[in-house]
Amino acid sequence: MRNGERRAHFAIVTMSELLWYVAHTRPRCEKKLTQFCGREGFDFTLPLFRHIRKYRGKTVTFEKPLFPGYVFLKLLPSHSRKVYQSDYVANLLDVPDQQTFADQLGDILRALDTNLEVCLAPHITEGSRVKVKSGPLRGMEGFVEKRAGQVMVVLRLDFIRQAAAVKIEAGDLELI
Repeated sequence: MRNGERRAHFAIVTMSELLWYVAHTRPRCEKKLTQFCGREGFDFTLPLFRHIRKYRGKTVTFEKPLFPGYVFLKLLPSHSRKVYQSDYVANLLDVPDQQTFADQLGDILRALDTNLEVCLAPHITEGSRVKVKSGPLRGMEGFVEKRAGQVMVVLRLDFIRQAAAVKIEAGDLELI
C-alpha cells in the first residue's frame, strides 16, 4: 500500500518491491545469516547491543543480538525462498503491517545509536512463571501476581501452601 491507500484485507505487491521479513534463525546463527545475506546482496538488519562482562578484574565488551534468534530482512518476494533454504533459517515470517514494523524497528535502531543502555526487555505479564536471576532471592521461582508500573512486579512464591508477595525489579527476573 502506498500514499495512505487502504485495501480490504490484502495488499497488492509488485515483484520489484522490497518487503520486510523476519528470519527466525537456528540457535546462534544470527551473524552467520547476516554473512550469507551480505554475500547474496540481500538487505538485512541485526540490532546489536554492547554487553559488558567482568572476568577476574578484566572487562570484556561483546556485541550481542538484541533479539536472539531473529534477523530482519528486506527482500524481493522472489528472494525469500533462497534465504529460507539457507542452513541458518528455521522459519521465515511474513510481516503483515510493513509500515508499522519499519517504524518500530527504526525507533529501536535510533535508541541503539545513542549512549543509552538498551537491552532486551522480557515480556513479563501477570501469570508468567519467572525465576529471580539476581539479588538476594536469586534462584527462586514463582509466578507474577501483578505488574505494578514498568519496572516492579509482585512475585508470588508458593511454599507450604502459602504465598508471600515480594516486590522485585522486572530486570532481575527471567521468564521460565
